[in-house]
Amino acid sequence: MAVTESKAVLVNAVPPYGYIIANEKWRESVLVQGFKGSVKIIFEEQLGVVDFHLSDKSCILYVSESDIVAGNAYKRKIVRFRNANSGLQGIVVVEKTRLSEQYFNPLQKFVVLELGLNLLPVLNTAEATQLIIQLVHGESKENPFRKKSISRLLDPVVLTLVQQIPGVGKVKALSLLQRYSSIHQISQASTGDLEPIVGQATAQHIWGFFHKPLV
Repeated sequence: MAVTESKAVLVNAVPPYGYIIANEKWRESVLVQGFKGSVKIIFEEQLGVVDFHLSDKSCILYVSESDIVAGNAYKRKIVRFRNANSGLQGIVVVEKTRLSEQYFNPLQKFVVLELGLNLLPVLNTAEATQLIIQLVHGESKENPFRKKSISRLLDPVVLTLVQQIPGVGKVKALSLLQRYSSIHQISQASTGDLEPIVGQATAQHIWGFFHKPLV
């Protein structure tokens, strides 16, 4: 019952330009306090696992240092975030600190390569505040996060991640990223779309990689 109610909110959770919809749990946070004077905030209790909604149909999940070092529970939360917001552009903002850095590479592979979401690392909540403000005010222009895909900003990291797909070397990875602007787009491509770029056998490997069930 709670899941149905939450989905109903998520579908309509698109704020006007210059606003964000924030999960109620962030009301007294330092991160949200930093929005004052730059972004207008609408608080909502029923956003499910989503932390923030932007007016360009993007949604943000914030993964803190404490979430990462506490164990793998945050991974289940990220999967729920992906599944609940299939019609939106999912952005996972992750605190990459000295304490959490050792967990970052596996987390990045999980978020970007396995789930097809966008990942942005930040040092702390202050940096996250500035990042979200940039995203909000970038919506009126050629927002690079929206138009070119956030994963473009992660090169050569994304290039390395794509090469971890069976049968995909550097040349094929480059060809894929020239045709598709994000790993998410690659994951949605059919074998027929992929074959002219990487050949039939590799196209089958890529399709199988993204469509096998997550363990």
